[in-house]
Amino acid sequence: MSTPNSNKQITLFIIFTVVGFIYLLRLFYLQVLADEYKEFAKNNTLHNVTQYPSRGLIRDRKGELMVFNNAIYDLMVIPGKCAGIDTLEFCRLLSIDKQGFLYRYDKMRKSKGFSLQRSQVFEKQITPETFAAFQEKLYDFPGFFIEKRTDRNYRNKSAAHVLGYIGEVTDSDIVRSGGYYRQGDFIGISGIERAYEEKLRGKKGVRYVLVDALNREQGSYKNGEYDTLPVTGEDLYTTLDVKLQLLGESLMQNKVGSIVAIEPKTGEVLSMVSSPGYDPNLFIGRERGNNYMKLLQDPSKPLFNRPIQAPYPPGSIFKIVMSLIGQQEGVLTPQTTYGCAGGYNNGSNRVGCHAHGSPLDLRGAIQISCNAYYCHVFKTVIDNNKYTYVDEAFKVWRKHINSFGLGIRLGIELPQVSMGLVPKQEMYDKTYGKHHWKASTIISLAIGQGELGITPLQMANVTAILANRGYYIDPHIAKHFGKDGKPLEQFTKKNYTTVNREYYDVVVEGMADVVKGGTGIIAQIPGIDICGKTGTAQNPHGKDHSVFIAFAPKDDPKIAIAVVVENAGFGAEWAAPIASLMMEQYLTDSVKRQGLKERMEKGNLIQNTLPKDVTKDTNKGPKNNTNNKDKKQAILNQKLKLKDRNKG
Repeated sequence: MSTPNSNKQITLFIIFTVVGFIYLLRLFYLQVLADEYKEFAKNNTLHNVTQYPSRGLIRDRKGELMVFNNAIYDLMVIPGKCAGIDTLEFCRLLSIDKQGFLYRYDKMRKSKGFSLQRSQVFEKQITPETFAAFQEKLYDFPGFFIEKRTDRNYRNKSAAHVLGYIGEVTDSDIVRSGGYYRQGDFIGISGIERAYEEKLRGKKGVRYVLVDALNREQGSYKNGEYDTLPVTGEDLYTTLDVKLQLLGESLMQNKVGSIVAIEPKTGEVLSMVSSPGYDPNLFIGRERGNNYMKLLQDPSKPLFNRPIQAPYPPGSIFKIVMSLIGQQEGVLTPQTTYGCAGGYNNGSNRVGCHAHGSPLDLRGAIQISCNAYYCHVFKTVIDNNKYTYVDEAFKVWRKHINSFGLGIRLGIELPQVSMGLVPKQEMYDKTYGKHHWKASTIISLAIGQGELGITPLQMANVTAILANRGYYIDPHIAKHFGKDGKPLEQFTKKNYTTVNREYYDVVVEGMADVVKGGTGIIAQIPGIDICGKTGTAQNPHGKDHSVFIAFAPKDDPKIAIAVVVENAGFGAEWAAPIASLMMEQYLTDSVKRQGLKERMEKGNLIQNTLPKDVTKDTNKGPKNNTNNKDKKQAILNQKLKLKDRNKG
């Protein structure tokens, strides 16, 4: 048994041992290393050359190479050692004038971490011809040397928004890295290049070399005893399917919108298309800055990542979610029927609907996409007698909505992911007064209009929930690192909705009916059972957006997909056939319906897109139908004009 005195003795022994070890290290430095370093510094014969690692390669889910590296050469300088060089000859070799030389030196001097004794980038990414010329005459320019590293190259010129790009570090990047980065280094700027920067970048090494008075390398210092080798970045295997991605981008050419395809059971993103897009190779080489500014000023906004940043009114696809919530709240059963006399009467205003058989049960309402049916469902959910006040029921409704990944930020690795918009009761309280609004006041939510804003990623995620009958795994792009790596642990958790499993079957059957003989019949693929839902999302700036969600096969889903084509009209016109072709490619590894494929590829809808950004949030503030007695409410009514036609 230890005593207080013995513990004290042990502590003192450890302290004296550590202090003694520190003194020994200091003595070694003063007697050996410091003298050697001073001698080398005196003769200007020791250079430390950073050894840049190759950045990790990026591949698709099948191992096909998507992003690789190219060698580039930077002209480096140690400012304190370059006095007395022949400036005119130097400028001639670099093809610049004296003013260009002074400009580069001044820019370098003002950069973060500048030091006369520390190497800096003088000219980045010199041409191979310039590299060869300098290699032969470096001895004329003491203090200058060539440093080799790598830049990115993109094999298929696709998936730019997902892959992202690298660029030079900023001063703040250098500070945040604790000095790991220095001026001229590259860092992931966007996409998965940014998300997985630390794994992809690898680890720098350093090589100490001896040079003579003419700046010629004489060999390693002490045979490389103090050198460290660079550690290559880890290869990233993504969840993307290159063939599917390329098809999606081809189908969306000359259109504005998005495609997101997910493997339901895993949450793996199979394809993510943002159109218009851009060639990621524009962000390599010396022109990356100029190209960025051109893309930034392009009115079609190719840099805008629509799948994760653009919230759209979901339109009729939202009826699927309402079908589930209604059942969970006990106000709807598969046998519940409602009539439709061409629409839903809402006081002085009316929500229109197309002509169809009536009354309908739940499965029929999904197939036919009846607006009136879902207005009734929404009213019974929000004006539910089991709640004292409407706002209590609305909070419950909103909690259900959030459980489907709507109105929250999904856990995908990409930066700047939008939460979309699901209104809170406080917004309605502020507009109409607490306890002075009810279901009929906000009835447009019933059919996916009004204040709702849902991104294409969220739409695809909801579709994955339907395929899984009640849960989702956060959508993600990284499958694993290294050829035999394991799936990333953070993307294995199942997120369950607040709706019980038992309520999904009738909804799935209704979605199957949509494709078999409803509004989505164009999405049929021979031999494959598809469950889908068309949507036509109102657009106050022009023609409505075409929306379609689907998963297949019905009983063993392998793919869940959402397609949004802006200013393209009904969901069945463009979004449904595009989604169908994507599913056919993924499930059969080919597309047999070449005529449909060609028609989608040749379709040019760019002229339908107004110059004004149709993807901006146009749902700020309530815009629902109420009576016309209140002037404020009358203005709100004017903002929301529900068209007298089918929203499916």
